[in-house]
Amino acid sequence: MTATNDERMLAAAIYVVSFFTAFVGPLVIWLLKKDESSYIDYHGKEYFNFLISYGVYTIVSMLLMIVVIGFVTIWIVGILAFVFTIIAAIRAYEGKEYRIPLVFRLIR
Repeated sequence: MTATNDERMLAAAIYVVSFFTAFVGPLVIWLLKKDESSYIDYHGKEYFNFLISYGVYTIVSMLLMIVVIGFVTIWIVGILAFVFTIIAAIRAYEGKEYRIPLVFRLIR
């Protein structure tokens, strides 16, 4: 899949904007451009699958705080989410498809 410079910038923006507004910013970019670009559509779906998956991991970690292990897993989930978001933004800007690890692919 060959992406134009504009497509690469918008796909990377989905991930970068998520640091400031986790849901609304990426959703706006994806909804406005998904029909025009399969590349942006791919990264939008990947981001929202990532958001759902890591949201579930966060909730499970919070529940596990009852038995103390959650205090460790919540940090792991947070660090992984931060790192994978940066990697995904870089890969999107490079014009590559990136499958974020440990993600449930619910949106196809």
